[in-house]
Amino acid sequence: MKKNLFIATILFIMVNQAKSQQQASSPFPKTITVTGSAEMEIIPDEIYVNIELREYQKKGEDKKNIEIIKAQFLESCKSTGIPDSSISIVSYTGYNNYYWWKRKKKDINLNAGITYQVKFKTSELMDRLIEKLDDDATQSFLIVSTSHSKITEFRKQLKIQAVKAAKDKAGYLAEAIGEKTGVAISISEPNEINLYNGVNENIRIRGANSVSYFANEGVQGLGIVDNKGQEVDFKKIKLRFEVTAVFSLQ
Repeated sequence: MKKNLFIATILFIMVNQAKSQQQASSPFPKTITVTGSAEMEIIPDEIYVNIELREYQKKGEDKKNIEIIKAQFLESCKSTGIPDSSISIVSYTGYNNYYWWKRKKKDINLNAGITYQVKFKTSELMDRLIEKLDDDATQSFLIVSTSHSKITEFRKQLKIQAVKAAKDKAGYLAEAIGEKTGVAISISEPNEINLYNGVNENIRIRGANSVSYFANEGVQGLGIVDNKGQEVDFKKIKLRFEVTAVFSLQ
């Protein structure tokens, strides 16, 4: 028993001596580690929407050909003020597909389709285009993502704010124990927490100029008027950054 106690005492002394030597050799024997954060909400000015169009035929009428539907859609975009650079093709239904062409020869009722992706700057432009769409040809109007043209600048600003917040926190925490902060020893790369990226917003055309909009937090965006007659703004993007910083204590 005494032997074990003696060994434990020797080990304790050796550990404390090593720790003291390490602190003595370190240029910063006392430090404080803190975290800082910053966040902001921004209204997106880049709204990416997939619009699916398909051939159709009304009773007693000729089929509305996909080429006519495409031409009318692009003309609607142009008259709405959407530049060609904001429109791209996501997919064709059957085009460039040998199996589809083989079936098309056998089944003249097979309807071709195309999906465009359109980048909108505002929800107002979305409203204006919806008013011009061919409701029979339009199968879906799906918001796939949202962003902002100055998103990189906003991220930079938030990182700077997060570092400043960490420095302020270190200052008042050190003051609470009668110390002062010195130089920064290390600052970690901020971890981005993208609280909302605009995905899973779904709009579907239902009848003439009728829009049904579903979101995680109820009716949002598109300049849609709710049942109280109030216009609802588009759902905001939330950005958040956190940093960990180490400062010396004086």
